[in-house]
Amino acid sequence: MTSPKPSLSSAARLREIDALFATGGLERSPHKKTSVKPGFSRVENGTKKPRTNKGAYPSPDLDPLVLRVQEWRQFPWLIHGFSTRSGGVSTIYSADTGCGELNLGLTPADSAENVRKNRELFARSVQGKKRKKSSPMPLVLLRQIHSGLVHLASEQEMQDNADSAVLRGDGSITANPGMLLGIQTADCLPILVADVRLRIVAAFHAGWRGTLSRIAERGVGRMRAQFGSRPGDLTAAIGPGIGGCCYAVGEEVRMEFNSQFTYADTLFREVFDLDPIKEKYPMLFLTARAPGHSNLGPSLHLDLVEANRRQLLDAGISAHKVHAMGLCTSCDRKRFFSHRADHGFTGRMLSVIGIAPRW
Repeated sequence: MTSPKPSLSSAARLREIDALFATGGLERSPHKKTSVKPGFSRVENGTKKPRTNKGAYPSPDLDPLVLRVQEWRQFPWLIHGFSTRSGGVSTIYSADTGCGELNLGLTPADSAENVRKNRELFARSVQGKKRKKSSPMPLVLLRQIHSGLVHLASEQEMQDNADSAVLRGDGSITANPGMLLGIQTADCLPILVADVRLRIVAAFHAGWRGTLSRIAERGVGRMRAQFGSRPGDLTAAIGPGIGGCCYAVGEEVRMEFNSQFTYADTLFREVFDLDPIKEKYPMLFLTARAPGHSNLGPSLHLDLVEANRRQLLDAGISAHKVHAMGLCTSCDRKRFFSHRADHGFTGRMLSVIGIAPRW
């Protein structure tokens, strides 16, 4: 019985292979181990490809940042929240960073699947930790048309139109628990109103045209006429939107407001353009006026927040119950989507309000 040959070491085996290659005039090419940094696959074509497994880079922060009205914490039945652009799975509007964002609108650039996931994440966050395990409350949205149209959201509409925008208008009201009335914005103002006695909620979308159509004032009037809401029982919140610091409009807008509101002059102010390019090269921006008679004049800015606050006051809501966040979407592009600041290529935020199902 022959004893087994002792196994050769790796180095010895490689020497044997090298000898065989040498007999044929060949040489073995030494390969080095390739190190792969965590979170990346191997380098191909000079670029690093992110891994697609769970938790790999890029790993967006999925937990949405939701803003709430502090004074409404005393009403546990009242579900509400204003979204930001933080959190979510969308990356189309943050390609430079690769971080996930919370686009909640069915925009042409983003995928419907991303928006569906974002809406579910947002709805669960709005409902709070105690209700996260339950199914998210369905969204009831509108096809917003910058109008003064206000709809009543019934249970049937909740079942038929959840997560889609079928009804045309810019305001919705409901007394039915278990649904979230939603308003989409990217500079316009979202306005949420609640009757804390009758437990009725409403959501309104106010751009300058909707404000001109008195969407907030009409909406509160509809609550009073339909449900018997008393102004003393109402509380309102004005969410993030473009501020008077950034909202430049034309003279025709001021003329429209002057025809509708006695206090219109208080809503506008003239802001001088401090653009350094214009200051350095003023001749490039002269109008068709006579040479030397066309100074760089001020631009006209509209304070949408104050305009809608006045409407809520005129509708009977007490001043201390109108909570204006005063957050400008155009100033704070890192936290909010802004149609103007992002030059039209931007996502959408959602502001929602609802009645908890158990109440």
